[in-house]
Amino acid sequence: MRVGSVVRNTKETRISVELNLDGTGVYDVHTGIGFLDHMLEQLSRHSLIDLKVRAEGDLHIDYHHTTEDSGIAIGEAFTKALGERKGITRYGSALIPMDETLTRVALDCSNRPYLIWKVNFTRPKLGEMDTELFKEWFQAFAQAGGVTLHVENLYGENNHHIVESCYKALARSLRQAIEIDPRKADAVPSTKGVLGGTL
Repeated sequence: MRVGSVVRNTKETRISVELNLDGTGVYDVHTGIGFLDHMLEQLSRHSLIDLKVRAEGDLHIDYHHTTEDSGIAIGEAFTKALGERKGITRYGSALIPMDETLTRVALDCSNRPYLIWKVNFTRPKLGEMDTELFKEWFQAFAQAGGVTLHVENLYGENNHHIVESCYKALARSLRQAIEIDPRKADAVPSTKGVLGGTL
């Protein structure tokens, strides 16, 4: 099985992540931020990636460090689990409706991180969480996970629906991209023979 684990300790956060790319969507997530937990549970359930996260952060200041560092740690564990990225389908995309909201994600597990974020919110907070932090999480995950990631909310009114559709679309896109292609299970999906870097 393709598994990865990371322990990330800084002066601001202490985070551990375990994930299994070939799981069934079992999750056990505790970050101290209720809304972020909810989103990471959606990510696990709809990608079928088993995910365990434990995070302790400086929440007395704000939620920024815990949110960003959880994205980094999950991305690093994702990278470890993919290894050389042999046999993966590599690309994934999803168009996810949630009531009045529609969000599109397209991604490439290229080991060349990049984020395009075309998502706007009409409220500064969801619960106690600043809505601007969702971009920080996606940026951190894309960077550490080696993912070229395009996220676009096409339309929507409810801010909860907008962000949840982003995580669900990411999940479904990852589910496609990390599948092993049985026709080329032994090969890196690139004419270069390697993914990422400047080769």
